[in-house]
Amino acid sequence: MATELTWLGHGTWTIRTGEHSLILDPFLTDNPSTDVGPDDVAADFVLISHGHFDHAADLVAVATKTGATVIGIYEITDWCTKQGIAADKVHGMNIGGGFDFPFGRVKMTPAVHSSAMFDGTAIGAAGGFLLELDGKRVYFACDTALFGDMTLIGDEGIDLAVLPIGDNFTMGPADAVRATTMLRPTRVAPAHYGTWPPIAQDADAWAARIREATDAEPVVLAPGGTIAL
Repeated sequence: MATELTWLGHGTWTIRTGEHSLILDPFLTDNPSTDVGPDDVAADFVLISHGHFDHAADLVAVATKTGATVIGIYEITDWCTKQGIAADKVHGMNIGGGFDFPFGRVKMTPAVHSSAMFDGTAIGAAGGFLLELDGKRVYFACDTALFGDMTLIGDEGIDLAVLPIGDNFTMGPADAVRATTMLRPTRVAPAHYGTWPPIAQDADAWAARIREATDAEPVVLAPGGTIAL
């Protein structure tokens, strides 16, 4: 069975690869783009990019309900243990580090973005994820500005890049096109847009610019849509 990635709106994705289920940045309860709630999610692992509420609001609820292992910046995983998540159910990492998990390899990448937990706790840097899943490489830029080292990430050989296009809080459509030229992925999907008026964007217009300016295939999903690797 091919690895499948499902967009739940905003920055939240579920990933099914082999026998394993993952969720990235669980923002469900107050996410206007989805009717999926914490009780609807099955996950063995939770990937968390940073602590803002629109990425981590349901982190504890999902991890507690599913018994999933939380993977993220060390300071976030340390915060999780203070919320009652068992120490053997967190795996702290840091930018540039990689680790082989049962589902595949995770490498944390830089992200140019602020980060604090939604309860105000100061934590470490925001990050993204480069995943190796069933022989494919998927790059989740997560919340970030454009930065030059995306060229180095692209040197890894990216099958699918997921980039924010919302602007205001992250890079916008034009910078996401530039990021695609640097990353050189086979396919690219937009995220972190359309949730609220300040980040409203025309994803189809962005996809047209991707086709004109890059060699990547744009994949625009509605919330609930799935990409097979």
